[in-house]
Amino acid sequence: AALLLTVTTATSSSPHRLIFNKSLAVLLVATTSTRAFSFAGGSISNRFIGSHLASGRSKPNSIGSRGFGVGNSLSIIANTRGGGTGSSSSSIFSRNKNRSRLFSTAVISDMDEVKLTASKKNAGQKLADMRKKMEESGVDVYLIPSDDPHLSEYVPAAYMRRAYMTDFHGSAGTAVVTMDKAYLWTDSRYFNEASLRLDSQHFDLMKQGQPRVPTIPKFLSDLATSHYKEKSKPLKVGMDAYVHSASFSQDLNEAFEEAAKNMEGRANGGATIIAEIDTLDGKSNMVDSIWEGRPALPKNPFRVQPMEYAGMAVTDKVSKIRSEMKEKKATLTVFSALDDVAYLFNLRCMGDVETCPVGIAYATISHDAVTLYCDEEKVAPAEVTEHLKAADVTVQPYQNIVGDIASHLSSNAGNKVWLDNSRSNYALSRVVPKPSLIDAQNPVTPMKACKNAAEMEGMRRAHIVDGAAMAHFMAWLENAILVEKRTVSEVEIDEVLTGFRAKQPGFKEVSFPTIAGVGPNGAIVHYRAAEDSDLLKHLDDKTSILIDSGGQYEYGTTDVTRTWHFGEDGGGNEFRDLYTRVLKGNIGVDTMIFPGESLVAVIVVSCWQVTALVQFYLPTK
Repeated sequence: AALLLTVTTATSSSPHRLIFNKSLAVLLVATTSTRAFSFAGGSISNRFIGSHLASGRSKPNSIGSRGFGVGNSLSIIANTRGGGTGSSSSSIFSRNKNRSRLFSTAVISDMDEVKLTASKKNAGQKLADMRKKMEESGVDVYLIPSDDPHLSEYVPAAYMRRAYMTDFHGSAGTAVVTMDKAYLWTDSRYFNEASLRLDSQHFDLMKQGQPRVPTIPKFLSDLATSHYKEKSKPLKVGMDAYVHSASFSQDLNEAFEEAAKNMEGRANGGATIIAEIDTLDGKSNMVDSIWEGRPALPKNPFRVQPMEYAGMAVTDKVSKIRSEMKEKKATLTVFSALDDVAYLFNLRCMGDVETCPVGIAYATISHDAVTLYCDEEKVAPAEVTEHLKAADVTVQPYQNIVGDIASHLSSNAGNKVWLDNSRSNYALSRVVPKPSLIDAQNPVTPMKACKNAAEMEGMRRAHIVDGAAMAHFMAWLENAILVEKRTVSEVEIDEVLTGFRAKQPGFKEVSFPTIAGVGPNGAIVHYRAAEDSDLLKHLDDKTSILIDSGGQYEYGTTDVTRTWHFGEDGGGNEFRDLYTRVLKGNIGVDTMIFPGESLVAVIVVSCWQVTALVQFYLPTK
């Protein structure tokens, strides 16, 4: 059996009951995560959801029920999962013989677009092209992270450079390319997927956090030491300053300095430089220079998040931030993370980052100005223009952010910039001298975490309508497996579940690509089914399925995980035993005060008692 124990940062997990009957084994666990500016932070029991809908108190009109009828639901599926529209969604509940017509591939996802361009060259060809560019630029190593300039977990297709180079499509990982080898670092969530996706003839998988696997700074400092001993010159490490965090660059420089101090034979009394970071200023990102057909940068328009859902005006947020700036003695605060910018200005966007309602932008606040940095197309809608004008927000070109920070500092020697190095790219941080830098968590982070009444109500509403969609889907799936006696592919499960969500009031898109893993695919973290994949499986009454899915609604975000088995014996004794051990791990987390770094033992202690392999996931810091 393939089991997955998932624990997410700031998660409330409330186990209700484990049901076994002759046809269905299902764990009912309401799991909600505090995702950026989404309205999470609690859970609603299944009893409450049922009675709430039955009594008619869900008030769909107050949630924003506009244009989500039968005809519109399939167009939403087309935009969120990939597909065209059909004449009726009623066929979703049937065997859906016209599924291939209703869900065509007319619209493809960001990752699909990257895969398409990446397939034009194999790993060896891409690395050969990369090394030629490295030689031209005079660098010995080039670093390719997963990030965009905002250090986002999920990025627009144009920034999926690591995915393009490695063919590994997980959300976390960094590729390191030298003149004769290439490596990929990723965490335990992706060991399975990375081992399947990487071309082992050209890439070595570095299993981050495992014994004898060095960190990237340690690996590069060791490489720099041997390089200097062999060639008596520094190792040149190339990187794009806009897609690496300021804190990573600092860690890298410190590792180089420490290695230089420890190197034997260094000049007495002198500082030996064994490695140097070259940000290749004035040149394009090295991956971009070899990426034929690279997708364009997105410029989708913002939309205003109404006060009934936001609960706090932009001007009130700015006032609160300025009060904290006075306490910190900061004259300018910089916001780089996309969710920070969206929350601050009560703006949302659809299409820039797949399944995430954020738009590509920066923001700054001084004591006399509030500035949004973005492309002009993003603020073109009249509603957005008026909204920003009312909040006294100035809009500047996206690329002006670095120059404006530098100008602010040069205008007064006493000016100080509040910038969180862990959430800001190196290009922003390096223009701020250390004496002028306030490196601390920015004030928006705790504001997002403390939900106001409107946000909490939005979270509740989102889970009510999402629960209704899940109930419809569960009925459909059980009917397909046990009544129609047919198998259902992982792709069809994804599409049908999205279809039920699309019919709910206020639905915008899925909150992340649906994970529908049959049997062993359930152990592949962030697995995504595809019609042309060798991994694609079909569900019947003899195997289990794990489904991790959610929806983005106008008023909130959901993220729910369920595991089912439709066999006569509920999967058998082994399945029940392993399943219950995972349940006990969830209950252990739900009922305890977090003991810091010892959390792993609490989660998996029940699983250690058996010899089964249970893949689990913990959030990275």
